[in-house]
Amino acid sequence: MKDFLTAVKDRRSIYSIGKQSVVPENRIRELIAHALNYAPSAMNSQSARVVLLLGRHHDRLWDIVAETLKKLVPPEKFASTQKKLDAFKAGYATILYFEDMEVVEGLQKKYPTYAQNFPNWSQQASGMLQFILWTALEAEGAGVSLQHYNPVIDDAVRQEWSLPQSWKLIAQMPIGNVTAPPDKKEMQPVETRSKVFK
Repeated sequence: MKDFLTAVKDRRSIYSIGKQSVVPENRIRELIAHALNYAPSAMNSQSARVVLLLGRHHDRLWDIVAETLKKLVPPEKFASTQKKLDAFKAGYATILYFEDMEVVEGLQKKYPTYAQNFPNWSQQASGMLQFILWTALEAEGAGVSLQHYNPVIDDAVRQEWSLPQSWKLIAQMPIGNVTAPPDKKEMQPVETRSKVFK
């Protein structure tokens, strides 16, 4: 296992993935449980929900995305969209991230002074959960990226896997073995993005 900062540095969006399972299902489940237990959330609300799709369920998700987008994307542009979706489907698993809005709304009612903040805090908590899992999966040798085809697929996803209406889809994370390295990442100078006062 890589040290934390090396894993953070090496975490990248990997778009070229295959169906070789470099991280076994039981290990992915362990990482999900660990992230769910230890990712911070506002007032320890633990509003995050995660669904792991493997095998035909993984494939079905990307078929749903394609079926949905085919109704929205002009026909002359759909071939490039389908190619992109096929690249995600080429992986072996997808993690779906949700926030349980029933929990968020409950906190809004309980703490009305902070009501407007809870949706933002919910998103922040989800982002931290996603980062933990993304970095952990990278450290295990998987190729991962983060996608956002919500909200257009939300209803179809809830229906397909009989998920509660209160679960709001936040992101989709396809996973596979790395079949091509990512492009070089350009870094802006840290000095232009940070300030220190002492």
